[in-house]
Amino acid sequence: MQLTQKETDFLNDFRDQELLCIEKYEKHAACACSTELKNLFNSLAEAERSHLKTINQMAGGTVASVPSSLSADNSCCGCASYCDEQSKKCDEFLCRDMLASEKHVSSVYDTGIFEFSDPQARKMLNHIQSEEQQHGEKIYAYMKANGMYS
Repeated sequence: MQLTQKETDFLNDFRDQELLCIEKYEKHAACACSTELKNLFNSLAEAERSHLKTINQMAGGTVASVPSSLSADNSCCGCASYCDEQSKKCDEFLCRDMLASEKHVSSVYDTGIFEFSDPQARKMLNHIQSEEQQHGEKIYAYMKANGMYS
């Protein structure tokens, strides 16, 4: 795949967003009070690493095959048992921050998808965007299950 300058610029932006998400998920996992949230954030960091790998491949001119479907696992990791309100508030802040990040990343992909001429590249970017939306759904489900979202 031959990339235009605009496509290269978008891939660089996608790469920056994925790196930021990875760093935030790792740092937030380390700060999270509940084991369930730590596990969720670590899992989402791993998914972001997969996105980064795909973006780097695209920057090198290769578009991997788009997976046939999204992961069907949208289940919440369950209710956490918080020993105090301060711990719950801390985790709520981390969740709100990552939910806002996922919303932003999804919108960046939404804009960028339209700038790519290669149909396979657009399909792959659409797939990544859909996974970013699933990440937001998982965070929302955790927050809802733990009384953090009204």
